[in-house]
Amino acid sequence: MYAVIKTGGKQYKVAEGDSLKVEKLAGDAGTEVVLENVLFVGGNSSPKIGAPLVDGATVAAEIVRQAKARKVLVYKKKRRKGYEKKVGHRQQYTELKITKINA
Repeated sequence: MYAVIKTGGKQYKVAEGDSLKVEKLAGDAGTEVVLENVLFVGGNSSPKIGAPLVDGATVAAEIVRQAKARKVLVYKKKRRKGYEKKVGHRQQYTELKITKINA
């Protein structure tokens, strides 16, 4: 069984046992999280398509860790003007392990 969930403005296709990195969610490592924005549930039985969400469907996940992604460098330059700017950014994310899909 698999589901399509929406979190952090993005959509993810997940199955039980999968691990994925999503935009930062509140909570510490080891905390259970219930994701309620389920757009689609498919797999063994007939698929359930939401309009926009599937009624009563949830995905349970466990927070594995809170971390920061690799640094992204932003470099700006205007030629012949002496203008140069270099900025770094590290996006925070949450790593989840999907434990159960409730359709």
